[in-house]
Amino acid sequence: MAFISDKVESLPPYLFSEFQKKKKQLISNGVDCIDLGIGAPDLPTPDFVCQILMEEVKHSANHRYSTYSGLLEFKQAVAHFYKQQYGVILNPETEVLALIGSKEGIANLIQAVINPDDKVIVPDPGYPVYRTGVHLAGGESISLPLDHDNNYTPMFHRLSAADAHQAKLMFLNYPSNPTAAVADMSTYLEAITFCRDHGIILANDAAYDLVTFEDYQSPSVLQIPDAKDYAVELGSLSKSFNMTGWRIGYIVGNQEIIQSLATLKSNIDTCQFIPIQKAAAAALTSDLSCVQANNAVYKQRMEKLYAALTKVGLKVRKPRGTIFIWAEVPKGYNSMSFANQLLDEAGLIVTPGIAFGANGEGFIRISLSVSSERLDEVIYRLHQFEWKE
Repeated sequence: MAFISDKVESLPPYLFSEFQKKKKQLISNGVDCIDLGIGAPDLPTPDFVCQILMEEVKHSANHRYSTYSGLLEFKQAVAHFYKQQYGVILNPETEVLALIGSKEGIANLIQAVINPDDKVIVPDPGYPVYRTGVHLAGGESISLPLDHDNNYTPMFHRLSAADAHQAKLMFLNYPSNPTAAVADMSTYLEAITFCRDHGIILANDAAYDLVTFEDYQSPSVLQIPDAKDYAVELGSLSKSFNMTGWRIGYIVGNQEIIQSLATLKSNIDTCQFIPIQKAAAAALTSDLSCVQANNAVYKQRMEKLYAALTKVGLKVRKPRGTIFIWAEVPKGYNSMSFANQLLDEAGLIVTPGIAFGANGEGFIRISLSVSSERLDEVIYRLHQFEWKE
């Protein structure tokens, strides 16, 4: 008797968890592993956010179920953030929905809008949850080619006419996980035009929208005129406010899509803990100075590691956003063999690019989520590390 469904049985192993198993084994053998694999910020959640959580936890009414779509206070905070940051006006009642983290939102969004065998266009390389979510919904993933020479911007012309015609949903993700590529308004204008011409829903994953460097400010796809006719955008407080474990995010945009997702979610979850939503609302309506302080830390780490990687001979482009560096592997390796050798011989965990799709081959993703002192140790080990010439 089989106790596992076919769709779960056929899921590929989640590569991040596989590396974590290997990390655990090495640590048990006395190896000092430095984890540059998973994009989980190591910086603390802002004090004022924690303080609000602690105060709200004391009120017994806050321990009841939240409204299914999220507290109005939280949704109004999201709308406030969009008006202040992007000049985009949102109706908190109909165009904003609370999520238990954007990862959950991505998977459930796919379930809410596609039928079995529908096609979904996903970036390659891209966040693996897009493909996993499509698989679990019984759909078919179509790769949207992104490549290094084109700065990882969408190449819609490389999609076949049949795929463009048949696709129902498309994901974009800027600033990008894993490549750290960024988008400008022209990228989103082209995307909205493409979706309008082919009747496709656009879901923009903006989890890293506030994690940017220098003078770059990430735009919102909803800044494009009439974008709400075709688009939704997912956001998260995980990276901007160091709240990964809090599991709080949102989706905004087209109200028909929002309502579809809200209907699905009302049948499978009861939203996030009320004090977390209240604390998140305070974060989104703040002056964002804590975000700027975080970005200054990440920029310092990025500059240090970028210089070191370049010095040891790895080809790297300096990121303008995210908490990642995307580096080309040396000749004689593929992404998996190089990542494995770094782990086995230097105790460094990085993510092989193949985990993000076929176009990720030949690269590794390195997270900036360790302290500057630990990065000094990373750099020391890189200088000691010997790879094939």
